[in-house]
Amino acid sequence: MTANRTLCIGLSLNATWTKGEGWRQPDSEVEKMGSIDYYINWAKMAEKSKLDFLFRADYLYVSPQMIGDTASYGSPDPTMMFAAIARETERIGLVTTISTTFNPPYVVARQLQSLHWLSNGRAGWNIVTSIEGAENFGDSPMPSPQERYAKAVEFTDVVRKLWDSFPQEAIVIDRKSGMFSDKDKVTAINHSSEFFSVKGPLTLPSHKSGTIPLFQAGASDIGRNFASSVANAIFAAMPDVESGVELRNDLRSRAAEHGRDPNAIRVLPGLYFFLADTHEEALELHKTAHANLSIERRHASLKSVLGLDISDLPLDQRVTAEMLPNPNQAVRSRTHAELLRRYITKYQPTVEEVLARPEVVGSAHWVSVGTVETVLNDIIERFEAGAIDGFIALPGGSEKSMEIFFEQLVPELVERGLFRSEYTGSTLREHLEIT
Repeated sequence: MTANRTLCIGLSLNATWTKGEGWRQPDSEVEKMGSIDYYINWAKMAEKSKLDFLFRADYLYVSPQMIGDTASYGSPDPTMMFAAIARETERIGLVTTISTTFNPPYVVARQLQSLHWLSNGRAGWNIVTSIEGAENFGDSPMPSPQERYAKAVEFTDVVRKLWDSFPQEAIVIDRKSGMFSDKDKVTAINHSSEFFSVKGPLTLPSHKSGTIPLFQAGASDIGRNFASSVANAIFAAMPDVESGVELRNDLRSRAAEHGRDPNAIRVLPGLYFFLADTHEEALELHKTAHANLSIERRHASLKSVLGLDISDLPLDQRVTAEMLPNPNQAVRSRTHAELLRRYITKYQPTVEEVLARPEVVGSAHWVSVGTVETVLNDIIERFEAGAIDGFIALPGGSEKSMEIFFEQLVPELVERGLFRSEYTGSTLREHLEIT
């Protein structure tokens, strides 16, 4: 399965290693999180390891969980962060997150193309529709998933049209004739449809490296259809091998139905790892990361994610499919809800097992805890099973966990022929092998 294939690897620059009680450790360096130099340091380390890209999630609201006993206060604008990081790095890709629900497409097209220019062809766009935050952008309630994705489809189409409206070829710079640019090649897009009316063209030309790669996250049915139609890479939620194989096969099948080459998309789950010198140390890191989540908090999270209230049940009671609420009710994340529904239907877990699920204690990411050998074997198992094309590294527990990742795990992947030892290109398109 892995013949002639190598992993695509990104690093999340969200400080996942300070989650839970981790920030309270004396060596957490949590005080440095407010400095761009802190992130530049990790960016340089990732580039030294030849990773494909850096990734940054974004939040347009402050939830109660972000304030108090956790090391979080929301998020600086990731596009501005990457503009600074672009100046301090040379080859690693820079994938920023921008919502299609709360932004005008012209501004987003310009911001992304600007980052593409500043980084010399290394920008990427993680397209999100947002699941909360409407109250920060007017009086209207949060749109339904169907409306958010319909808007995302049109939004993405407008952005791509704007990128094409001012091609690189329009810049002539002919001193002899006096022609700097060919005005016939710069055209208005005159877009007018359900959500947007945009004339164009964009205020700056496209970059010589080509169109900006698109990332998308969403494992619900509507999310899968959108991702498979436009994305070059999918930041997938897959807590186990079976869900990963199903998701990747389904996305590839849908891509073919959209007339795309299934091999043109990369399925990249978040790998939330806890690495240590011993398995016991890694388990302690994982325990500490979730120590702030009381049973009450977990029940509240489950109700938010799935709409299921089992707070009156004993921890050893089985949760069955018959207990699941109406799948059409409003929930915080339809992606996480569907993952939990499948898990409960298949395994009939205990209440305690449900409350320990990634979708409940944090997110639906793949979690791996142990030594380098443990996490390495987890990666190889999923790669050989056809569940992944790579992953986005989410270091957990401590900075040491991330250091072990760079200094020991990545070299092991290189040694086994699963990751490159040197860059073969200098743009994100080249790293993703986009032709």
